[in-house]
Amino acid sequence: MFADYHVHTQFSDDSAYPMEQVVKDAIAMGMEEICFTDHVDYGIKEDWDCGHPIQYREKEPLANVDYSAYDRKIKEMQDKYGRQIRIKMGMEFGMQMHTVSKYEELFARYPFDFIILSVHQVEDKEFWTQDFQKRRSQKEYNERYYEEMGHLVQAYSDYSVLGHMDLIARYDKEGIYPFKKVEPMVAEILRTVIEGGKGIELNTSYHRYGLKDTTPSMDILKLYRELGGEIITIGSDSHKPEHLGAGMEEAKKVLKDLGFRYFCTYDKMKPVFWSL
Repeated sequence: MFADYHVHTQFSDDSAYPMEQVVKDAIAMGMEEICFTDHVDYGIKEDWDCGHPIQYREKEPLANVDYSAYDRKIKEMQDKYGRQIRIKMGMEFGMQMHTVSKYEELFARYPFDFIILSVHQVEDKEFWTQDFQKRRSQKEYNERYYEEMGHLVQAYSDYSVLGHMDLIARYDKEGIYPFKKVEPMVAEILRTVIEGGKGIELNTSYHRYGLKDTTPSMDILKLYRELGGEIITIGSDSHKPEHLGAGMEEAKKVLKDLGFRYFCTYDKMKPVFWSL
């Protein structure tokens, strides 16, 4: 089974990859299923219908998905290409505790197949700009990141998997923070995820970011398996043609070597298990 479950298109503020071209490229490479997961980041981005002009960062609009256009385009792609590839409707919710109610409202509006719960910023401060890390020690920003994630999985349940669970490591200029120091926090998050019938993703973008470990780390993947976790998706986090479908076979081998027997796709928010 060849599927990519973390895919961005022109509906994300950080991608210019046309959705129809993504579908055509996926078909050309023999992909059997694809799930679009464009960005929504309440707190730092606004909706297109917010009632006032959208702000821009350089040439990129600080805006969430144009929801109605996104819904229409996915349905159009399903109608046009549905005999060649299964196309699923997802989103990546970049959540913070003070934005939970907005995601609850959004989730109720559309027939989603799949939702990635990601933590892209905390206190409306982004990691990639280092705004979140400023004036915090490495210990403080790592612990605050997992603290927010822990609160979110307790407070919100309309998601499928946790996305790139240790994203903070990608932007940690201090180097690798020892896993043992956050392991109790991570374990508590994973227990909540498992008890709630949710999962995590293996995000194959670690190669293109030059990371020395997988995303999430091998330590997190092992802990998830040890705690009884079984639901896991694989996604490229693609924003460009060269990202799409990258690293899928390697990811399956990683999971199999760790003792996982299945990976998942989703249909109407329910996991579908496929043998590795």
